[in-house]
Amino acid sequence: MDREEIKKYLPHREPMLLVDSSTIDGDTVHSQYTIPENAFYVQGHFPGNPVVPGVILCEIMAQSSVLLLQDEMLHKMAFYAGIDAVRFKQVVRPGDTVEVEARITGRRGVLITIAAKASVAGKTCCSGNLSFFLTDRT
Repeated sequence: MDREEIKKYLPHREPMLLVDSSTIDGDTVHSQYTIPENAFYVQGHFPGNPVVPGVILCEIMAQSSVLLLQDEMLHKMAFYAGIDAVRFKQVVRPGDTVEVEARITGRRGVLITIAAKASVAGKTCCSGNLSFFLTDRT
């Protein structure tokens, strides 16, 4: 999927659409996002030493993760229900391409849990368990 196809499933738009491309292989999603040099979230974090905030890494993983729910995402929105066991292992900077791998680990009604990992150049930078609840789009 390219950005235009991703927009069918995600309600996010620039500058908060944080997935450039994505593929689904069985029960696993693989997505990529290249951090723009001028991204608003690195402009003041930190001057002279730009670093992608951890919450943005979690959002990159979240947007990628819910693409596993393609058919449902045509009529639903996913909201965070929880972020558990998140670990940050490496700094991510503008120009880096973040690669996300995620899979659904559980589902109970509208509550979905997903294990996600984000890497740059093959090195894990962030991982965790994300929970979402689905609600109708308005």
